[in-house]
Amino acid sequence: MILSGKEIKKNLGSGIIIEPFNESQLNPNSYNLRLHNELLVYQDDVLDMKQQHRVKKMIIPQQGLVLEPGRLYLARTIEYTKTDNFVPMLEGRSSIGRLGLFIHITAGFGDVGFAGFWTLEISCVHPIRIYPSVEICQIFYHTIKGEFERYRSNKYQDNKGIQPSMLYKDFEQIY
Repeated sequence: MILSGKEIKKNLGSGIIIEPFNESQLNPNSYNLRLHNELLVYQDDVLDMKQQHRVKKMIIPQQGLVLEPGRLYLARTIEYTKTDNFVPMLEGRSSIGRLGLFIHITAGFGDVGFAGFWTLEISCVHPIRIYPSVEICQIFYHTIKGEFERYRSNKYQDNKGIQPSMLYKDFEQIY
């Protein structure tokens, strides 16, 4: 079951933390998260799952930055979130999607206990100018049934910024 906006607000400080919180970003069943002004782009032409990759940092100026199709941009939310007892999920806003901008390719599902900033995998189908602080996506929360263990990760938990893929660490554990 998805929490209503009123239920999200009711659980702030206990099962849900959103910092900073602004009531104007609260929706009937979600909360809008804003785009930070930093982006990362991979510098390698081929991305190998078993390797750590070089990235270049870009800053989105106040006058905006044009994103190009065929390129993956990693970004993050301004808001830090922490979720206990609920399953957080991230979706793009429909107004953003209608411009051909995808804010997460496959990673919209969070885990109970996740704490940190959300890394966004941004791509576009048409050149588009983006701006810092735009409400780019929305977080919503599902209830969870049954016993569970909170999310623990040596990769993404308690991050302080944009997180490139750390899939290579999975290969280190396997081999």
